[in-house]
Amino acid sequence: MSRVWWFVLVLYACAAPAGAQSLTIAQAVEEAVQHNLALMAERSNLSIADAQMVTARLRPNPVFSFSADHLDVLGTGFSAENNGGPPEVAWRVDVPLERGGKRDARIALAETVHTIAEAQFADAVRVLRQDVTLACVDVMAAQATHTLLADNLRTYEDLVRVNRARLTAGSIAPFEETRSEVAMLQFRSTVVRAELDLAAATARLRVLLGRPQGSPIELADALSTAEQTPADLEAGELEQVAVRARPDLRALELTEARTVADLRLQEALGKIDYTVGAEYRRQQGVAGRSNSLGVFFSAPLPISNRNQGEIARATAEHEQAERQIAARRAQISADVRSSYHEYATTRDLVGSIQRDLLKPASRARDTSAYTYRAGGATLLELLDAQRAFNDTMQSYVDAQASLRRAITRLNAAIGSEVVK
Repeated sequence: MSRVWWFVLVLYACAAPAGAQSLTIAQAVEEAVQHNLALMAERSNLSIADAQMVTARLRPNPVFSFSADHLDVLGTGFSAENNGGPPEVAWRVDVPLERGGKRDARIALAETVHTIAEAQFADAVRVLRQDVTLACVDVMAAQATHTLLADNLRTYEDLVRVNRARLTAGSIAPFEETRSEVAMLQFRSTVVRAELDLAAATARLRVLLGRPQGSPIELADALSTAEQTPADLEAGELEQVAVRARPDLRALELTEARTVADLRLQEALGKIDYTVGAEYRRQQGVAGRSNSLGVFFSAPLPISNRNQGEIARATAEHEQAERQIAARRAQISADVRSSYHEYATTRDLVGSIQRDLLKPASRARDTSAYTYRAGGATLLELLDAQRAFNDTMQSYVDAQASLRRAITRLNAAIGSEVVK
């Protein structure tokens, strides 16, 4: 098996170190859904919406009043001569009567807010899935790049060892051996940068997973060619799927429903409420004692405040929600078409590299290495062939990573996993 296909197999299956627990992308996504700190904060909105539901179902409390009037606290004394008193003690209860269906409107609004919170949480999960998948792709791309560069570094090190032996035997000039060492040292710095890129990508993924700093992460998945989109799904059909599946659009549609429920609540609040009450009063005077009952009724006069401002606000928010839905539909259409075009382009690019570049680049490098060791080629020709092979393989790694990112963005734009 040629070295290029050996390396391709390494890209397809990067084996985890012995004893390390490997993690697939699907497992990484599920771990992030359970432990991501931002998503946990977003989940709190569901509890807040549940509390608002409890508040909306509550009825207004009755009001209890107690009064004690004309008490002889100062010791004046109440008599027929001073005609003072008599002392009075009263107990009163007032009950508000809500009109206009205020409670039903509050409940309808709270239920809509709860469904909006659920849709927004689902959209937060969608975005998190995209971010985690992209972070995993970045880690896999960094791992593949590091594997490629480490393999090429070993090639340079082998070249240096051969040239040292040839220099000792007097087969080459000293400057040629020095040039091979300089090339190896330059490439070693490239490997160090790749290690730093891998560490940075792993750190970003660790934050998304909610893991503590320094915890090891080993991915079981590797960069590979993705499955093709079914032939019967074109960009236009994917847009229709996205319109049905995207939770952010669903949240905006529910927001429009919330504005309607809010408008009905504000109109109900514009209607006056009645208050009815009953009172028991006891009098204790020089002429005797008496018990009496009183009945009360009160209602505000809606002369100035009829909740006009809140009604106008709810109406304006309804119009705003309609425009936001139209804008989001247009954005979804653009996202789907853009991501589908990116997916198709990168898929063709990966196929062309596999078909047209991998074998020729590997063959050219191997031929140059054999010819150089046989004395039929210069060091410059060998380094050029090695550089061309490195560029080809790095282009292949980048193209595969771009394809996985395009698949991730396409699935996120659609709102469902159409391409795997």
